Amino acid sequence: MDIFSPIQQFADLATYQWFGIIPQSYWGDTINFFIYDVIKIGLLMFLINSIVTVTEYYFPMEKVRDILTKRRWYGLDYLLAALLGVVTPFCSCSSIPLFIGFISAKIPLGVTFAFLISSPLVNESSLYLFPSIFGLKVTLLYNIVGILVAVLGGMLINKLNMEKYIQPEFLKFKSKKQVEAEYEGAKVPLKDLIKHWSGNVWSITKKVFPYVLLGVGVGALIHGFVPEELVVTYLSRKDWWVVPMAVMIGAPLYANSVGVIPVIEALVGKGIPMGTALAFMTAIVTISIPEGLMLSKLMKKQLLFTFFGITIFAMILMGYLFNAIL
Repeated sequence: MDIFSPIQQFADLATYQWFGIIPQSYWGDTINFFIYDVIKIGLLMFLINSIVTVTEYYFPMEKVRDILTKRRWYGLDYLLAALLGVVTPFCSCSSIPLFIGFISAKIPLGVTFAFLISSPLVNESSLYLFPSIFGLKVTLLYNIVGILVAVLGGMLINKLNMEKYIQPEFLKFKSKKQVEAEYEGAKVPLKDLIKHWSGNVWSITKKVFPYVLLGVGVGALIHGFVPEELVVTYLSRKDWWVVPMAVMIGAPLYANSVGVIPVIEALVGKGIPMGTALAFMTAIVTISIPEGLMLSKLMKKQLLFTFFGITIFAMILMGYLFNAIL
């Protein structure tokens, strides 16, 4: 069951009945996509930020950070973060609220990026749709490579020590000890706690949500108006430069894996090599203009460009790998 299906039903109702837009039209797809993603991402942002705010207050996240950074855990934390991404039904933009939660909870930066890469790249659709469409061999290989990309990408970002490029306003949640110090050790009244928590949630939401609207708006226009025939024309060739071009064409686009996998099946059926098609798909679901716009509010350009550079390089290698062995 799709947990977001009520939102999709509302988006369908608003688009095709209230607004009277023709289904399966360019504007119909665009408006429907915009309504669905804005509501979904907004609710996720509110829910996850609320959970993280309350958790941060009661639970000393410094201990979690110390545990994750101990040498004996090296590598396992990245794998766990990547596996968490597998079981979360999020697209690239929907992953950002939980990414903010990790950042504000002071989880190591490389670990948070392992999640941010794996969540849209390897998820429930690649587990239950891939076998019936592409077969068990492609499914296993894709998921293994996807998790490996997330883990290695997170490790590399951690090695670069780029924590200073996170915008500091997302690291200011107060712990229980800090809040109680303002009351000189007395018990904090519940109404003051609620005010403190809601203030934190609102502070982050008002900074990020305008970029959600802008990003999803751009993504919706691209989603509704970029024709499939244009993609087929350029990606059906088998020259070496086609895989990087597939990533470059896919990067500005925006869709979740459930929506894009049937398109990839159609592209493969029209003769596009499997590796090229998968490189195109991974670029669509993992990096996008909307995601870049949202992340630009959370981090400075040095970290943003590093993240996209590492991810794009990994996708190109993945495309070459699948073209070579399949």
